[in-house]
Amino acid sequence: MYKILTLNNISVAGLDRLPRDHYEVASEMAHPDAILVRSFKMHDMEIPETVKAIGRAGAGTNNIPVQRMTGRGVAVFNAPGANANAVKELVVAGMLIAARNIAQAWAYARGLEGDDASIHAQVEKGKKQFVGFELPGRTLGVIGLGAIGVQVANVAHSLGMNVVGFDPTITVQRAWQLEAGVEQALSVDDLLSRVDFVTVHVPLMDETRRLINAQRLKLMPRNAVVLNFARDGIVDDEAVCAALDEGHLYAYVCDFPSNLLKDHPRVIALPHIGASTAEAEDNCAVMVANQVRDYLENGNVRNSVNFPEINLPRTEGHRIAIVNSNVPNMVGQISTDLAAANLNIIDLLNKSRGDIAVTLLDVDQPPPRETLDLIRNIDGVLSVRCLE
Repeated sequence: MYKILTLNNISVAGLDRLPRDHYEVASEMAHPDAILVRSFKMHDMEIPETVKAIGRAGAGTNNIPVQRMTGRGVAVFNAPGANANAVKELVVAGMLIAARNIAQAWAYARGLEGDDASIHAQVEKGKKQFVGFELPGRTLGVIGLGAIGVQVANVAHSLGMNVVGFDPTITVQRAWQLEAGVEQALSVDDLLSRVDFVTVHVPLMDETRRLINAQRLKLMPRNAVVLNFARDGIVDDEAVCAALDEGHLYAYVCDFPSNLLKDHPRVIALPHIGASTAEAEDNCAVMVANQVRDYLENGNVRNSVNFPEINLPRTEGHRIAIVNSNVPNMVGQISTDLAAANLNIIDLLNKSRGDIAVTLLDVDQPPPRETLDLIRNIDGVLSVRCLE
C-alpha cells in the first residue's frame, strides 16, 4: 500500500488515478511515499525521509526545495503543458482587452449616472476616448516556446497576426509543433525591436529575473503592449509603469497585482488566474498523478525537473530501481553485487541527468534483502527499491 500526502486540494480527477486498493491518500499522514502539491510552500517544511517523489500539479516548482530533494534522491515531477490551453486563452484575452481598451471602457460605463436617455447620450459622447486597434497585421513576440508559448504563437498566427519567437533551448518536439509562419528572432533584443505585443513564457530564475527591463523596453516600438502570465519578477514592473507614464508603452497586462500596478490606468492586473480553469486543474492533477504512480510502481520517470527521463517496459522479472550519483563504475558495482547473489539481469536501463542517474534492472529472482543492502551501501547510491 502506497501512502500519498496531499498538501493542497488536488482535483478528484487526478486522485482517481490512484486506485484505493493500492493507495492511501490523505491531507494528514505519517511516513508518506509521495507528496502531491499545488502552491504550498515546502521550503521550510520537514519532509519525511520516506518520501520518494513529489508531484506538483502545475508547471512551476519554485515552491519545492528541488535541489535538496535531488541530494536525497527524491524525484520531483511537474505537469508541463497541462494548463497550456488555459493560459493561451488568457493571453489572447489580454491582447484583446488591451487593444480595445475594454477594461477602461467597462469602468467608464459602470460609472455612468442618470436616466437611460442621459446614459445613452454620455455613451455616444464618451466612446471616442476608447478607440482601439485590431490584432490582424500586428506583430506578437513570444519569448519562451515551450508548451504554452507554442500554443500562443500558433493561435496568434491563426488570428492573422505576425509572430516572432525566441527560445534558445527549444526542443525538436516543440519546433515541429510551431506553425511554419512563425519567424525566429536572433535574441530577446532583436525580438523586442520588431513587435507590437510581447508575451513571456519562461520560468523565473536568475537568468530571467527582470528579463523585460527599462533598457529593453526602450527597444520596443511606441504604443506596444507587454503581457506577463508566466511569473512575477520576469518583468520589471517599475520600468513598465515608467514607460506607460511616458507614453512609450500602450498597456501592460499581467497576472500579478501589486500596489504599484493595481490602480494604474494603463495596467490590467488579474489575480493570478492564468491556469484557473476546471479543465486545467483536472489536466494537471491527472498528469502528475499518473507520473508519480508510474515512478512508484515501475521506476519510470516522465516530466521530472531533476531526474532523467527513463522508461523500461516491465518484464516477468523482479524490478530494482536505483537512484545514484552520476559517477563512473556505478553500474559495474551494482552488477557485481547482483552476480554474487546469483541473480541474472534480464533487462537494464541507465540514464543520467547532471549529477543524478537512475538505473532500472529486471532480475530473474527476488533479490535478497542482504543484496539490496549491499547496493544501498555503495558510495553514491541515494536510494534502492525493489518494485514487485
